[in-house]
Amino acid sequence: MQKNIELPTILKELNINKSNLPICTGQQWFEGLITERLDSVSPIDGHIIASSGKASKKNYVDIMKTAQTASLFWRQMPAPARGEIVRQIGQEFRNNKQFLGDLVSIEIGKSRAEGHGEVQEIIDICDFAVGLSRQLYGLTMPSERPQHRMMEQWHPLGIIGIISAFNFPVAVWAWNSMIAAVCGNVSVWKPSEKTPLTAIACFQLMSRVWKQNNLPEGIMNLIIGDAAEIGETMISDKNIALVSATGSTRMGKHVAQVVASRLGKSILELGGNNAIILTKNANLELAIPAIVFGAVGTAGQRCTSTRRLIIDESIYEKVKTSLIKAYKNLKIGNPLDPQNHLGPLIDKVSVQMMQDALKIAQTQGAKILIGGELLNGAGFESGCYVAPALIEADHNMKIVHEETFAPILYLTRYSGDLHQAIALQNSVSQGLSSSIFTEDMRSAEEFLSALGSDCGIANVNIGTSGAEIGGAFGGEKDTGGGRESGSDSWKAYMRRQTNTINYGKTMPLAQGIKFEI
Repeated sequence: MQKNIELPTILKELNINKSNLPICTGQQWFEGLITERLDSVSPIDGHIIASSGKASKKNYVDIMKTAQTASLFWRQMPAPARGEIVRQIGQEFRNNKQFLGDLVSIEIGKSRAEGHGEVQEIIDICDFAVGLSRQLYGLTMPSERPQHRMMEQWHPLGIIGIISAFNFPVAVWAWNSMIAAVCGNVSVWKPSEKTPLTAIACFQLMSRVWKQNNLPEGIMNLIIGDAAEIGETMISDKNIALVSATGSTRMGKHVAQVVASRLGKSILELGGNNAIILTKNANLELAIPAIVFGAVGTAGQRCTSTRRLIIDESIYEKVKTSLIKAYKNLKIGNPLDPQNHLGPLIDKVSVQMMQDALKIAQTQGAKILIGGELLNGAGFESGCYVAPALIEADHNMKIVHEETFAPILYLTRYSGDLHQAIALQNSVSQGLSSSIFTEDMRSAEEFLSALGSDCGIANVNIGTSGAEIGGAFGGEKDTGGGRESGSDSWKAYMRRQTNTINYGKTMPLAQGIKFEI
């Protein structure tokens, strides 16, 4: 781990000022028409890092005009040339990984390792997108008509809207924007109001690439503002061909309804209530660390955080004892200190939501085994630090079926019948990530089969958290059904076109239809 850098140095290297403009079209920055300022408060110590302005609907309209003009330019650039621009963007993030990674940790409260890991995701997705820029393949199909050829092409959609959440403030944006860019789309990004500075830093870094390549404004755009002011305008805008939104299931359902009402496209990455199944022969030396990281990594504020543990009753007490011991050894504090396992929640609202969930769980008959309390005293002055909670619960309790975006892990048991364990795992409304720990090949294969996990991600002998960019990321049911990042997720950012070419001298019709004049 590299040594810590002082905050003033980080802000200077990333061109973050005490007060920052909220709108960027590439190299040009603009003041918002709303005079209200948006303070970025670090949950580490409760201090204001810096502030940003706020954009208005009028600002959004102006941004969209710039984006529409840029779209006509960008879609005509050859895909490998677009990939070269993305390669240069990736290099800027590679050169500034430490500075941006530290800022991610400071603004969100992630561990420093996780903050740097998130910037690595940007670098990795840029590398992935560069290769993809030469692989936007279409198919050639045989025609039933003589001297005809059929094929399909993939064309840009146009303008992509990206709405991201606080917990992965830069990685999720990169998953969308870099893939969209090599596909020939321009993008408009509305980041979380809780994390404006990391978004501003990303655009400060990229501005160097636009300048070096003499590119027009509007290929990638940033607009910081309220959900009601900017987010609603974006999802209602018929000029936005695709909206990619990350957030709660409640938010996602609203986005889906509004976008669908105008027959637009959406990619939704919503809630997760992720479970790990431990069979009787699970390797606990592998499982326990994976469970603990999955439950407390990013202070339980990952979409893929482990929230439920479904344990074979023959090993239940052993697992419970091991987890209590592990939780007692967790170090909580400033996430920039590598000795600490986790830092704070994002804000006091999240703390209160966790406390409310714990009370509800107890009311429904659950038992708190360890943790859950608000931490006070030296180093915890921000009021955002909590002790991760282990809770013994019946899987039928209503609270177990709800996602609380905090470090709460519910321990439940099953009778040894894997079908029962899988049914319990699948019984919740969310369907993002899932995992099984087992040494039995049949159990692993059943878990991965069509009768197994109903989640978009299903793992064997690794945890629910920490997906790689090479695979498509997303889930089913209330998780929204969207897919981002790797595999063939690029197809969501393009429109398919089927072409038929007649190179003969006659005009035969399909299905043998005869038509003579």
